[in-house]
Amino acid sequence: MMFDLRQLQRGEMAQAAVVHRAAFDARLPWLAGLHTPDEDQAYFSGLVFDQCEAWGAWEGNILLGFIALRDGWVDHLYVLPEAQGQGVGSRLMELAKLRYANLRLWTFQRNDRARRFYERRGFVAVEQTDGARNQEREPDVQYHWRQA
Repeated sequence: MMFDLRQLQRGEMAQAAVVHRAAFDARLPWLAGLHTPDEDQAYFSGLVFDQCEAWGAWEGNILLGFIALRDGWVDHLYVLPEAQGQGVGSRLMELAKLRYANLRLWTFQRNDRARRFYERRGFVAVEQTDGARNQEREPDVQYHWRQA
């Protein structure tokens, strides 16, 4: 699959919200519908854009996936379900590793596919919680990666 990476602009955050919802609901069906599309749009166009640098993988005018980075944290990494397994997430993570020598991120303990993805890229689980501190109340795990 051929795609280009470039930094997202505020006007493209609505597309990021759509990618997020599609990927989230497909991989975490027990949490589907947690937020409305309008809530997703407000969150991504406001908070995410204001606090993070966001990069997208584009095939023409279609946003296939994106990563949002903040101070050595991967706040978001989502890829459209139909584009998963085709190198989109890998390229976005490579970009993050070029920008930061240390990265941290959270994912849900039950998200086995995401956990395998991160572990294959050198991330190590450093903390697990019962989910009491996240909005979804879902047990999660923090991963850490350090440049060799």
